[in-house]
Amino acid sequence: MYGLTRSLLFRLPAEPAHRLGLFGLRELGHSQELCQSLRGRALRGVSDALSVEVAGLRFAHPVALAAGLDKDAEAVDGLFACGFSAVEIGTVTPRPQPGNPTPRLFRLPEHQAVINRMGFNNHGAAVAAAHLRQRAWHPGPLGINVGKNKDTPLEQAVEDYVACVDALAPLGDYVVVNASSPNTPGLRKLQEPEQLSALLGAVQERLAAVAPGKPLFLKIAPDLTPEAVDEVVDVARTRKLAGLVATNTTVARPFEHPLAKEAGGLSGAPVREAANAVIRRAYLRSGGALPIIGVGGVFSAQDVYEKLRAGASVVQVYTGFIYEGPGMVRRILPALAALLERDGFTSVSQAIGAEHRSARTSAS
Repeated sequence: MYGLTRSLLFRLPAEPAHRLGLFGLRELGHSQELCQSLRGRALRGVSDALSVEVAGLRFAHPVALAAGLDKDAEAVDGLFACGFSAVEIGTVTPRPQPGNPTPRLFRLPEHQAVINRMGFNNHGAAVAAAHLRQRAWHPGPLGINVGKNKDTPLEQAVEDYVACVDALAPLGDYVVVNASSPNTPGLRKLQEPEQLSALLGAVQERLAAVAPGKPLFLKIAPDLTPEAVDEVVDVARTRKLAGLVATNTTVARPFEHPLAKEAGGLSGAPVREAANAVIRRAYLRSGGALPIIGVGGVFSAQDVYEKLRAGASVVQVYTGFIYEGPGMVRRILPALAALLERDGFTSVSQAIGAEHRSARTSAS
């Protein structure tokens, strides 16, 4: 069914197609009864063995939706209807901003990839908050991904993140600090240890005031060196963060393509291994003590399973959803259950970080 829909959508330029798809999901969300029915169908037969707990939050299964698809929280219920265990909205900035000039979103079907330089285009924290207040159905955790406005100087970035926490944190189940988008100039400098520690400290202080106990995650880039990953993990642990989201899009171009020279972040299949490498490094650096939400190049149950074994507890999708469509979760979950059973795991939690344990066993 989605094959036909996708062929029609892919005849449109990427951004209008995105808006059309989001419109459909938003309209679907107006019928809670239909959303509940579709979600029930998507999750039929899913057992508790697939559930996982992260930062005190229960995920019905490990396949969640990444930030970037629904920046303004306008289609959350429609997305939950697709079966995702959690939905992350954003990135949201305090003030509305149009983002970068168009065209700014490019499909590369031959590589199962997307390049985007959207630039945090969104209607601002107040609009996202208004959308979230209208929701009455809460089938799974909702993440709030926050960033700074493009015209906010880097030295004042903390104020933007704190403003987003004020407006949105009480309305979600967890908060993600996005310091890793390549499309806001200078933003990735916030991943440097001193600046990162100061930013996270300020966000945590405000979070404790407006939404006590709400988990805080940090989203990091796939382009960090292994040593930089170690530094980020150390800061996250010192600050007692709930976990990491690994990873954002990459500025690397590991292939030749007419669109490869377009500026922006690359997502999809080509970022899979880079994301997995960061997940592995972060898991090892923390000794498995820092939960990781893995994202990057997820299209199949095998892709989910690889990230779980590398050290992720939950796995988000974005580009894969564009290519695979709303039936993606329903297809992945039975296949994931079969992979777990094949390897003798009776739960998802047993598979988390399994490749590191098997490596130690082999070495000994």
